[in-house]
Amino acid sequence: MLYLVGLGLGDAKDITVKGLEAVRRCRRVYLEAYTSVLTVGKEALEEFYGKELILADREMVEQEADSLLKEADVCDVAFLVVGDPFGATTHSDLVLRAVKLGIPYKVIHNASIMNAVGCCGLQLYNFGETISIVFWTDTWKPESFFDKIEKNRQNGMHTLCLLDIKVKEQSLENLMKGKKIYEPPRYMSVNQAAEQLLAIIQNRRLQGEKPGITENTICVGLARVGALDEKIASGTLQQMSTVELGAPLHSLIVTGTMHPLELEMLKLFSVDSSIFENNACQRTT
Repeated sequence: MLYLVGLGLGDAKDITVKGLEAVRRCRRVYLEAYTSVLTVGKEALEEFYGKELILADREMVEQEADSLLKEADVCDVAFLVVGDPFGATTHSDLVLRAVKLGIPYKVIHNASIMNAVGCCGLQLYNFGETISIVFWTDTWKPESFFDKIEKNRQNGMHTLCLLDIKVKEQSLENLMKGKKIYEPPRYMSVNQAAEQLLAIIQNRRLQGEKPGITENTICVGLARVGALDEKIASGTLQQMSTVELGAPLHSLIVTGTMHPLELEMLKLFSVDSSIFENNACQRTT
């Protein structure tokens, strides 16, 4: 049996009872280590679960999945995922491979950022398509995610922006030389995401467009959701470029049409309460 077990968002204790029982009866336990991270390390998880964990990076899961699944054909194997198992498409691919090989699987769900984002007071059914904001490079600055945010906003919907994670990445030079040398991990902050959005807004204006999102659009920055030191800040997009939220992981929300109750909740986390005094109506700018 292959078990896909969600670990939740905080620390070792966020695993469900059902998930912990599955982990403890498995012969081999893999920890997926590239789509998200917990606030504690591998050692803390091993101590609490009473099991040795095998780190599964992107390369292992995408290129060596068959060897992982062969083990599940002869013994119980657990694949641990931060958040919920289906928060990333890679895990759907793992299930499809297991089915093709005739290996039974069981999914044990848990909280993920997709539903825990409600902690800021914005109502989950008012969210549109979730988007990812990637790190820009000197030669690659995609803007397609901005169009999706604008479309959500035109429809009155909020947008959850998942921020880029770079774990076990190689530089172009080392990749071309075939050297297994990896760059230090990088986690995009709310500040960096806001700066990229502000740059796109300026680009669009230079092209004669009138962006549907401006420096004054109300946004929400979230850090370490589900952890004891969770932090939430609401304010303008401009304010999100300078707000201090601390260590990763971060997420950003660009708001759409807001119910008065949502506005009242966002006031609890405001960087500057005066911005909400001028936004008593449902629609914010």
